[in-house]
Amino acid sequence: MRFAIGRPDPKEAQTGERLSMDMSRPGRRALDLPPLDVPEAPPPPSHLLRTSLRLPELSQNEVVRYFLSLSRLNYSVDSGFYPLGSCTMKYNPKVNEEVASLPGFAHVHPLQQRHTIQGALYLMFHLQELLCRITGMDSSSLAPAAGAQGELAGMLMIKAFLRDHGQSQRNVVLVPDSAHGTNPASAAMAGFQVVTIPSNAQGNVDLEALRETLGPQVAAVMLTIPSTLGLFEPNIQQIAQMVHEAGALLYGDGANQNAFLGRARFGDMGFDVVHLNLHKTFAAPHGGGGPGAGPVCCKSHLAPYLPTPVVEQTDEGFRLTSPPRSIGRLLAFWGHFTVLVRAYAYIRALGEEGLKAVSTHAVVNANYVRTRLKGAYHLPYDRPCLHEVVFSTVRQKAKGVKALDIAKRLIDYGFHPPTMYFPLTVPEALMIEPTETESKENLDAFCEAMLAIAREAEECPEVVREAPHTTPLARLDEATAARRPILHWQGG
Repeated sequence: MRFAIGRPDPKEAQTGERLSMDMSRPGRRALDLPPLDVPEAPPPPSHLLRTSLRLPELSQNEVVRYFLSLSRLNYSVDSGFYPLGSCTMKYNPKVNEEVASLPGFAHVHPLQQRHTIQGALYLMFHLQELLCRITGMDSSSLAPAAGAQGELAGMLMIKAFLRDHGQSQRNVVLVPDSAHGTNPASAAMAGFQVVTIPSNAQGNVDLEALRETLGPQVAAVMLTIPSTLGLFEPNIQQIAQMVHEAGALLYGDGANQNAFLGRARFGDMGFDVVHLNLHKTFAAPHGGGGPGAGPVCCKSHLAPYLPTPVVEQTDEGFRLTSPPRSIGRLLAFWGHFTVLVRAYAYIRALGEEGLKAVSTHAVVNANYVRTRLKGAYHLPYDRPCLHEVVFSTVRQKAKGVKALDIAKRLIDYGFHPPTMYFPLTVPEALMIEPTETESKENLDAFCEAMLAIAREAEECPEVVREAPHTTPLARLDEATAARRPILHWQGG
């Protein structure tokens, strides 16, 4: 395993250390325009000109080389392993991208006449059915544009259902402390009061705390399964029974569906409504600010409240329609269609056995990492995990090395850092999700880097505390950068 201490070679790092304005020379141009064949227009009035915004003057090859060098500094799922827990930054088959770019999908418009988009509606209709089969639910809507919006849709559906059944006094939502952070936020946005349910010593929902909190004021329990600790809830059917006996509904956060895809279904566990993150489990790498898709699936008693639109099949073909008691529209049109295309292609290509293989490899990979690293890093819940494993770096912190330091040091070894300091219930947490698409060789290389860093924390902790050593810039003042950003060149 190679690791370097010291600054990188200036030739390799000059792009990061020299900005385009540093390379600028007066009079250089990237291109020469031909002579004008129309009258020259006068410039705008001087008071409209932005003299504070300077632009670099570079030749064409300097521009091309500069941006090519910048692109080489980017880390992507096509260039390396992302061990980001809960974010499922996995590699996805490129054929999905090809399918989504077919003209019949890529060039349709949401306001086209219905008879011209029957193929697109056919795909959406059958994707709705596939997601219901996968989750064990009765109905679904593809409208939500992201996982958090799917959560909000589910909570608004629950709120409308309770209102229509004379249960408006139920204004409390219970959220375990191991849930995704968007769960309490979505419940609050829907107008509910949020109460946290603690985990027990095994990392499961504390059943006694749940039993004591359930009452006539509780509208729902939001449960992330598997939890952000990477653990399956073994008491899920008992929890579902407790929730329903109390007159409340059970909401499932299905963002981590790759953990039991094709093997277990939310509907069979007793959930009333669940959202899925298609852009994570089924479609395209998560993150980077790209479009998402967070369909919401539900049992029949909540189907009338699904967000609009849903696709239905009639004698005249497929059409978009609104459920009778719909919570309404969530965004301008019908969801992020090309993400839906990618997910449909993914599911159809893999089939039932392929989807089972996804969960098999995701769980095996995470437990392989757990087993290899648990001797070097503290494992707060020493039990088989599902899609991800959460370590604590409390041992390393005793030597003055924090989770952030270890994450920064991983950059020197060529790896993207894992999720840090989450979940909040684990001190100095590092959340690692290898996903189903990484090979044993890749996992071994990552584990060797983590083991080497653990040894460095013992033998030469200053090397870890001062990392990264191989990047053009070392550590930034991230708080100042976020609060007082400098958005344009201010040099001489």
